[in-house]
Amino acid sequence: MGYTIAQKIIKEHLVTGEMIVGTDIGLKIDQTLTQDATGTMAYIEYEAMGIPRVKTEKSVAYIDHNTLQTGFENADDHRFIQSVCKKHGIYFSRPGNGICHQVHLERFGKPGKTLIGSDSHTPTGGGIGMLAIGAGGLDVAVAMGGGAYYITMPKMVRVNLTGKLNPWVSAKDIILAVLRVMSVKGGVGKIVEYGGEGVKTLTVPERATITNMGAELGATTSIFPSDETTREFLKAQGREEDYTELSADADAVYDEVIEINLSELEPLAACPHSPDNVKPIKELEGQKIDQVCIGSCTNSSYLDLMRVAHILKGKKVADNVSLAIAPGSKQVFNMLALNGALGDMIAAGARILESACGPCIGMGQSPNSKGISLRTFNRNFEGRSGTADGQIYLVSPETAAVSALSGVFTDPRCLGEAADIEMPEKFLINDNMVIEPASVEDMDSVEVLRGPNIKSYPETSPLTDTIEASCSLKVGDNITTDHIMPAGAKILPLRSNIPKISEHCFTVCDKEFPSRAKTLGKSIIVGGENYGQGSSREHAALAPLFLGVKAVLVKSFARIHKSNLINAGILPLTFTNSADYDKIKLGDMLELPNVKEEIAGGKQVTVVNKTTGESIVADCELSDRTREIILAGGLLDYTKENS
Repeated sequence: MGYTIAQKIIKEHLVTGEMIVGTDIGLKIDQTLTQDATGTMAYIEYEAMGIPRVKTEKSVAYIDHNTLQTGFENADDHRFIQSVCKKHGIYFSRPGNGICHQVHLERFGKPGKTLIGSDSHTPTGGGIGMLAIGAGGLDVAVAMGGGAYYITMPKMVRVNLTGKLNPWVSAKDIILAVLRVMSVKGGVGKIVEYGGEGVKTLTVPERATITNMGAELGATTSIFPSDETTREFLKAQGREEDYTELSADADAVYDEVIEINLSELEPLAACPHSPDNVKPIKELEGQKIDQVCIGSCTNSSYLDLMRVAHILKGKKVADNVSLAIAPGSKQVFNMLALNGALGDMIAAGARILESACGPCIGMGQSPNSKGISLRTFNRNFEGRSGTADGQIYLVSPETAAVSALSGVFTDPRCLGEAADIEMPEKFLINDNMVIEPASVEDMDSVEVLRGPNIKSYPETSPLTDTIEASCSLKVGDNITTDHIMPAGAKILPLRSNIPKISEHCFTVCDKEFPSRAKTLGKSIIVGGENYGQGSSREHAALAPLFLGVKAVLVKSFARIHKSNLINAGILPLTFTNSADYDKIKLGDMLELPNVKEEIAGGKQVTVVNKTTGESIVADCELSDRTREIILAGGLLDYTKENS
């Protein structure tokens, strides 16, 4: 039996375990990336491990999230990260150099290599044939220190692409079509691998758009073959020597196969408030819009923005629309400036933003009250834009640009013959905003600079024999990390200050939660299906940890968030019988009478509702390793004990 592309890379990097679906495996990690919203805590954790220099082939820290500096906090974090990088062997991408996933694809990604990043959209690297996985900051810190990265061996899904996209239908429409089929939880425990003759018709940036939004499927990662198209992209980036051919074996076996005929696709939109709430643009045509934002790590490539410039050239943005455009990297920005495309955008009335995440994470450009905003981003969770009642639609750059001109939802196929825009034979290469680390000889002389907003990792302790705590919060299905730990310009600067940021924990759902949890001292959260979907931010576990949350009991978890809870030493429990969800109410006193013994001995935990007298059984699915992490009180404690 042959191997899939992902299985080949896993086999090459397997440190512990066997490639048996559902079992724990450890992988050697070649590269890591962090961004500044998660990076400060990741480097605090790295320092706590006491390893003087990173052991990966390449680790890069990017400044791309917290670039709106309305106070000292973000600037202090950036200074801290830069000094840590200089000292410990990490490359530092300065603010303005671009979005981590876009820059990493352009300048550092290598087919066949493993990459983990403290950002859930790290699978963007799958567009170039990497096994690229989003992870919590502590997992990234451990990998930088030379430790293996552990996942549950995923199932393999093949998305078979046939045909060719019609004019004005784009890669964004492909991934929206996949989301319509699989849903936001259909990829959990799976790697999505793209194949078929249709793959050859897609450029690397188009492939990266698709793997980027694979995160919205809940998938471990997504990956494309590394082929002649990949080689041409790397050659144009001056990195042809990084090319390795990678394809699935002809007799590779997949657990699931999905057929997508590119010729049959049409322009699509993900409607509020979920990336899988997908409808054809033709069903939305004519509805008034208020704002258009083009950019993010999903759709800010040179190819994307050249198409946007072509549509905008010689025209004017509608009077009722605010149009903002953010090139994904300095490379893209500079090339657009030199070839005149940037001027076409500006002349049309676009507001040009810096090369950063910006509006995607609520960092500026929040729409008006109840405003309808078309965005080329990857998430449209409620409130994520910074406007609580904002109506966010996810669309392609082509749909976004033509709708900005008309002022209403518009199908870009109305434009007629599509522009013939080719990938450049050579990209403009200038890495002067990537700072190399100090040499081994000089690293000891580098001082790490800390600002007053940088606080230490929350205190942890080993699992106790019993847990008795109130239900401090009860929530429903599809709770995202944006619900748990909101983003936005006011809150993101607090990412290095867990005590302060915890004051905003779950306030989207219940404004009283932080004060209630703090008063209780220790508590348990109850939730529904797909709890913790979305971002990789470990702060969605660290803030509850600081507030005394001892366990989270839900119907099902999203992969990364469950890992982050385990890393923080918080018990991840699931209802054995989902109907038991209705047996617990806010304020009920819950007891886990023999929890330490039960965790050590198996996978089920007894939960007694002392308020009602009822008793239920919960599952706690842990590998031998994660069981030891929970017993130790979290990954940091476990790593110290076993180093």
